[in-house]
Amino acid sequence: MKVYLGTPRGFCAGVVMAIDVVEIALERFGAPVYMKHQIVHNPYVVDDLESKGAKTVENVDEIPPESVVVFSAHGSPPEDFERARDRDLHVLDATCPLVTKVHNEAKRYDREGRKLIIVGHKGHQEVRGTMGHRPMFLIDERDGVSLPEWNDDTPVTVLTQTTLSVDDTLQVIDEIEDNFDNVIVRNDLCYATTNRQFAVKELCKLVDLVLVIGAPNSSNCNRLREVANAQGVPAHLINSPGELKDEWFEGVENVGVTSGASTPEELVSAVVDAIAPDKVTTIRGAEEDIRFKLPKVLCCERHTELWYA
Repeated sequence: MKVYLGTPRGFCAGVVMAIDVVEIALERFGAPVYMKHQIVHNPYVVDDLESKGAKTVENVDEIPPESVVVFSAHGSPPEDFERARDRDLHVLDATCPLVTKVHNEAKRYDREGRKLIIVGHKGHQEVRGTMGHRPMFLIDERDGVSLPEWNDDTPVTVLTQTTLSVDDTLQVIDEIEDNFDNVIVRNDLCYATTNRQFAVKELCKLVDLVLVIGAPNSSNCNRLREVANAQGVPAHLINSPGELKDEWFEGVENVGVTSGASTPEELVSAVVDAIAPDKVTTIRGAEEDIRFKLPKVLCCERHTELWYA
């Protein structure tokens, strides 16, 4: 059996930045450091940070006053920052800059008097955060495309969750543009999402089975599995070697392995080791050299003073 490894795979720049924020905060200010929502959607990463003294909470009101809290990479609504100020919390915002860009677009186009549509998945933390910044209409393609009852000439701006299927998103945008005359579409799907989905399509030309390594609550990981299935290749989303099933490999000679943007490489290696292939080949893909800056308060190595939200 041969394994083909997709490239790029694993951590994106936003995930690296968010994990670094928590780890540096623990070193600089000591435990506990609170994480508002899972810092990234992978239990292996979250458990590792919690073993070092971080604590995950879903509500700002659960955090003791004057504590240090890191807001997750997915972004948070303004009211979370307001509640943090009310509790004198010391906030480190680890929102991915590409998500912050969507928030800024929402503010800009709302000021210009345009109606906002966001294409995304209802209940996802990123969508909840974005929708908290300005009023907007949500289209979740999993429920079908139900358009708002606005006049045809209504000026509309379309925003998207950063981790959606490229192909599905384009289909939704086509329907919006077919129904409204004045539409601005923002290119909000992030580079990591786009690159990893393209890599899966390339893998599917070579393999009989695709394994996506990542957590079941990771949007970008689920999209990778769906992309493979759309190419006619069976695919499974797993987060550890223990989830492998013998029947998946019956009659399979070539296995494609990739991982989502919040999956550490050690999980990929563990799965490949468990498969024990005769040969491992890495497929070359897009080069990624993007890095995001840490919050200013963490940039100075000697800065140990606390600050308020």
